[in-house]
Amino acid sequence: MNSALENLQPYPFQKLAELLKDLQPNTSLSPISLHIGEPKHATPEFIKQELANNLHELAHYPTTQGSNWLRTSIATWLAQRYQLDNINPDTQILPVNGSREALFAVAQAVVDTHTTPRPVVVCQNPFYQIYEGAALLANAELFFLNSLPENQFAPQWAQLPDQIWARTRLVYICSPNNPTGQVMTLEEWQSLFALSDRYGFVIAADECYSEIYFDETRPPLGALQAAEKSGRSGFPRLVVFSSLSKRSNVPGLRSGFVAGDASILKKFLLYRTYHGSAMNPAVQAASTIAWSDEQHVIENRRLYKQKFADATEILTGVLPVSMPEAAFYLWLKTPISDTSFCKRLYHEKNIVVLPGSYLAREANGINPGENFVRVALVSSVAECKEAFERIREVSF
Repeated sequence: MNSALENLQPYPFQKLAELLKDLQPNTSLSPISLHIGEPKHATPEFIKQELANNLHELAHYPTTQGSNWLRTSIATWLAQRYQLDNINPDTQILPVNGSREALFAVAQAVVDTHTTPRPVVVCQNPFYQIYEGAALLANAELFFLNSLPENQFAPQWAQLPDQIWARTRLVYICSPNNPTGQVMTLEEWQSLFALSDRYGFVIAADECYSEIYFDETRPPLGALQAAEKSGRSGFPRLVVFSSLSKRSNVPGLRSGFVAGDASILKKFLLYRTYHGSAMNPAVQAASTIAWSDEQHVIENRRLYKQKFADATEILTGVLPVSMPEAAFYLWLKTPISDTSFCKRLYHEKNIVVLPGSYLAREANGINPGENFVRVALVSSVAECKEAFERIREVSF
């Protein structure tokens, strides 16, 4: 077996199950699960119908590159969403089976231990755990950039010295961020682009929360958009990952895309051809139509906006709650340890949330997730409101 597998830690939800296993929840209250970022809003009927209409396509092998219809639909959406002048659906876009598998796979394709002794992968901390597993199984060394409240959770590139950047082959950036909701500014992107130019590393921008925001006039800045605004023709050393899961409430569809630098995507397509990761033809058809419609996405945002408004109204004065810039998480500072907070909520109020320390690692002497919890506002408006009211009743 690959010895690097021994370096993988239990997934956060496994740790959470272990934390709560000996506790009895308050069964007089209905259970409310806010620990996992699985959207529970209804899947739009037109997406389900398109999937059903194309089940006959299961008789054919799909190509890894996907259909021209799907890639063109994605290119059109990207151009409209991010005001891009030009993106080539044939060379700058690949469909993927959800952003998760592609975020893992890109490290296997990018990190080269032959030309870079002791290669480094960098990511924010707290972070989506797939980045860590991808780095370790690519035989890279992982370094973290702590996201701290005193810096509004923005990335601080100076946390790492030049000798680390010199060995860096890949940087994972999540914007809007999971779990903090922080959105990268143009200036922050430009600083990262300058580091990429200097040291030659690839930027993997995870944008699966890009469509969960609260002001229809100010959608979050995207990485491709930042690159184009900075005059970076062809998006050098930049690849962006996006997904329909959160945008369109179809996490089970497993549909997303990667877009950006054509030279990277050419090699990534070669890797994926051998990897056997072509998208189901019926899923491609449903995805094509999903990327072409915005009305269901606007309604989706309206529901999340209402839930955050309820959280702010009910929890202000009880916990330091505030609206994130985007995404659907409350990143709450806890008055007691994050694990004790989670245990109290489960035992007393039958609510499950996730300890922030489970989403981070110790770096520079601290675990930046410690004494925070991540609350995923994925349930219905009514159920989330009920959860906030229960939390308000707990004496910490």
